[in-house]
Amino acid sequence: MNKDLLSGVALLGISGSYYTWSTYIADSTLADEVGAGGLPRALAIMLAILGVILIARTLLVARTATSVAAPVKSDDEEEQASLPRGIGFLLIGAAYVFLLPFIGYILATAMMIAAVAVYEGAARTWVIPAAALGGGIFYWAIFVKLLGVHQPMGSIFQGLF
Repeated sequence: MNKDLLSGVALLGISGSYYTWSTYIADSTLADEVGAGGLPRALAIMLAILGVILIARTLLVARTATSVAAPVKSDDEEEQASLPRGIGFLLIGAAYVFLLPFIGYILATAMMIAAVAVYEGAARTWVIPAAALGGGIFYWAIFVKLLGVHQPMGSIFQGLF
């Protein structure tokens, strides 16, 4: 079986287990309408959706694959490439955490989305900043407006708003 298919099935299993465990989180008397288990349940559902998408994508690619085989990287090449790639993602995440209190949630998230897209080799067109800014606003709307989890505005914007 394909690694992606196995990963999708594993994600479904993990999300099911995570959702089950999140139902055991007790609400306190100070709980809001979302409750203490609201965010873990939402994360479990999103993880399950990602697992289903991964499985569907894998099955679709296998179905439409042509007989022309692309050169396959050996396991040694994949392992050697994964460490520097992982370090790159770690540095992007560290920069995000460092910049968040200074530039605020929306801008820091947009910059992280753009950095990951460029790091992954996306074409440098107008789509990257548009998607990054849209993603920053989208995640802000989810956390601040929908879930009521306040995010930092950024110290450089404190006097403006």
